[in-house]
Amino acid sequence: MDAVSLGLEPCALWHYFLALSAIPRVSGREEAARAFAAEEGKARGCEVLPDLAGNLLLRQPASAGLEGGPPLALQAHLDMVGEAESGSSHDFTRDPIQVFREGDFLRARGTTLGADDGIGVAAALAVLSDPALRHGPLEVLLTVNEETGLKGARGLRPGWLLARRLINLDSQAEGVLTVGCAGALDTVATRKVSCGPLLPGTAALEIAVTGLRGGHSGIDIARGRGNAIRVLAQVLVALREDGPVDLVALRGGTRRNAIPREARAEVLVEAAREPALRQALSRLERRWASALGANEPAFALEVDRAALCPPLSPGDAEATLLFLLAAPHGVEEWSPTLPGLVQTSTNLARVETRAGAVEVSFLTRSALEAQKRALAARIAGACRLAGFAARDGEGYGGWPPEPESGLAKLVDGLHAELFGAPMVKAAVHAGLECGPIGEGHAGMEMISLGPSMWDCHTPRERLGIASSARFYRLLAAAVERVAASPGG
Repeated sequence: MDAVSLGLEPCALWHYFLALSAIPRVSGREEAARAFAAEEGKARGCEVLPDLAGNLLLRQPASAGLEGGPPLALQAHLDMVGEAESGSSHDFTRDPIQVFREGDFLRARGTTLGADDGIGVAAALAVLSDPALRHGPLEVLLTVNEETGLKGARGLRPGWLLARRLINLDSQAEGVLTVGCAGALDTVATRKVSCGPLLPGTAALEIAVTGLRGGHSGIDIARGRGNAIRVLAQVLVALREDGPVDLVALRGGTRRNAIPREARAEVLVEAAREPALRQALSRLERRWASALGANEPAFALEVDRAALCPPLSPGDAEATLLFLLAAPHGVEEWSPTLPGLVQTSTNLARVETRAGAVEVSFLTRSALEAQKRALAARIAGACRLAGFAARDGEGYGGWPPEPESGLAKLVDGLHAELFGAPMVKAAVHAGLECGPIGEGHAGMEMISLGPSMWDCHTPRERLGIASSARFYRLLAAAVERVAASPGG
């Protein structure tokens, strides 16, 4: 399938997007996508420079007569989040994304689409391939492992970029000029656990929370969506009020930066109490469906048979469930200066029992380093109270908002010329690679642009077609306008 058969314009943009969709490129497996981009860069006369972190820099000389213009960097990330619907056999290390058109949207069959950030990579390559576009010296920086903690950008050699202006192509709302972002910090909580005896006359069941919408843990954290891990913990605690329910294992969530859509628990109950437990689950399903409301129309509680395995000791099970109830999740602080912007939050992202331990992961975000550290300290305090050990990851800093930079004013004015309205200047409660890139390139002017897309990091992800065409028109015009502007 190609851009022409789908009726997509501009052809170069969609050619590259669909070519990337055919290349498996989940985080940590970007080799083929990087090789594809490198070959395209060579074909367009670029200097092709890899680095030790796996990033790729393509330097294209200026158009004739613009050699003295200011260099400009375009930046996007090669990797994508691989999420599939339950029961899917899709292998993200081998299978291409099955893209289809649905009205004015592109979607994928049963998986994430990878518009985050495939459309940004496609736009950068389309700029390099356009012989009619007049530009100064161009740098296209394609990073890796963005979705696992901005690892590629954090590994970037300081001062590698020659440009002093950079357009990040990883935003997700047309008409919004992103001028700042949050930093983030991972916390992993671990508790060693032991098992009790497996008693006769016991039924083994799997209880599952399914059908939740999930979403991006920064962009969607304030949308009122349920956290499958938290809901499951509350369901299990409620079941234990009517009699013993022994916990065997827990697993829920898939990625640090995705709100958990599903969570499952293996439990043991006296065989004679199984019918009563199933009835209780039906009542709890109705109660939670009402509580979650229109935010989660597909929510369900499912129960199925499980293998008989020894349960966790009563003390370990109690500590684990109470910790999942007490640990923070969601919005902690709102910005006092930008209405509607989340300033600080945390995502209770994953839980898993394995090898004699329970492991729980959090991703904390904040525009303010002090608030990020304070919330991580709260998580660590809850860990100690519940007998968990907390370990913080490296994290990364934010990008202080720069709404009045020269680059921001230039692109804002250009948008008004092209589309008759200024852009909305905003910061985002998500990690953008502008943070670590700015740390290694002092004085870099940065903005972030992108077309409208929805439900990223979920199998419902969709990308606006007309929006993407307008986004590319603005980007191409900005590249030309920067080349004609003074300074560097």
